[in-house]
Amino acid sequence: MGKTVYIIGGGASGFFCAVNAARMDPQLKVVIVEKSNKLLSKVKISGGGRCNVTHACFEIAEMVKRYPRGGHFVKKLFHQFFTTDTIEWFKKRGVLLKTEADGRMFPATDTSQTIIDCLLEEARRYSVDIRMQCAVTAIEPVASGFRIHTAKGEVFHSDYVCIACGGFPRETQFQWLKDLGHSIEVPVPSLFTFNSPRHPIIQLMGVSVEDAKVTVAGTKLQQRGALLITHWGISGPVVLRLSAWAARELAGVQWEFRALINWLPELPEPVLRARIGAWRSEKAAQKTGGKNELGLPNRLWQFLLAYSGIDEQKRWADLPSKNQNQLIKNLLEMELPVQGKTTYKDEFVTAGGVALAEIDAQTMMSKKVPGLFFTGEVIDVDGITGGYNFQNAWSTGFIAARMMAGGTNDAG
Repeated sequence: MGKTVYIIGGGASGFFCAVNAARMDPQLKVVIVEKSNKLLSKVKISGGGRCNVTHACFEIAEMVKRYPRGGHFVKKLFHQFFTTDTIEWFKKRGVLLKTEADGRMFPATDTSQTIIDCLLEEARRYSVDIRMQCAVTAIEPVASGFRIHTAKGEVFHSDYVCIACGGFPRETQFQWLKDLGHSIEVPVPSLFTFNSPRHPIIQLMGVSVEDAKVTVAGTKLQQRGALLITHWGISGPVVLRLSAWAARELAGVQWEFRALINWLPELPEPVLRARIGAWRSEKAAQKTGGKNELGLPNRLWQFLLAYSGIDEQKRWADLPSKNQNQLIKNLLEMELPVQGKTTYKDEFVTAGGVALAEIDAQTMMSKKVPGLFFTGEVIDVDGITGGYNFQNAWSTGFIAARMMAGGTNDAG
């Protein structure tokens, strides 16, 4: 008789683990148990329904910099299964990926259903047993493996168990894993936008700036990139990245803090001051509200003038020094009080999870419970937006599968 593997969770890492384990060792009986009535739900909605499979980064040293938590851990994973392996794995199964200008990689079909269909077909081909609406409540190690208890009162026996259930927003939801002796890094939200519902900037909803720098006031936490003004505050890649790197700090202050926005990060203050000073003579008769030469969207420029107490009809020659100084400050360090967060579309990620010190990165097996594996977001690894969290899912799933299949060198 072959051995049995139960995989808890029918998401990206669980499926990838299941289909690879079943393929590598045909003697394994592989079972996916999913508590909901949906499979691969995050795959379906990610990337606006296109599925951001991975990122076109082929240097491990560069890739690990995209993980606010777990960078050292994923470095060990990527030496075993990296972006190149992901691309090749899907290619072998007829799924070609394309790279966008920002490095994100999507299926060439531009639909996440392509990825879902590929994984479901692999599961069918290798006879993976899928049981839905099957919530696991406890895992009990026994002499011959594990007993798996479900909410319906069923008890399954398994030689191996792989926890691939994704992250949980509350620490109490990890109790069944704590009962196995594992420590949990407290979960906090990551990848969210900043809310400033009462600030006049929201009048500019829809305005975007290609290059801005946002800093959490009083800290060294800052990011630079594209910024989008929304009807509730600010969003865009720069905000999402900052929310990931500052996830724990911002949770600690209940998401109430001051953000400092530099709309012109390429321009040092002395250069900007000299330029605006020159305009007072060069454009003396022109109105300040005319076209700006700083490359900012005109609506933003007019807002910043008004926010600095400057009438856009006022001529440059008549601009008081006090208002000029205020304008420079608002261009380079505009203070935005933030009160709360909003989940960004469906790119939700939780920072926290099973402590990495308790997992062997070479095998994804628990250091505390032999035969117990962890993959995907349930562990304390999270990446910024751009395909990094899916790469963690594929890498961890593959490594756990290979170990359960007897340590084969099969790369997919």
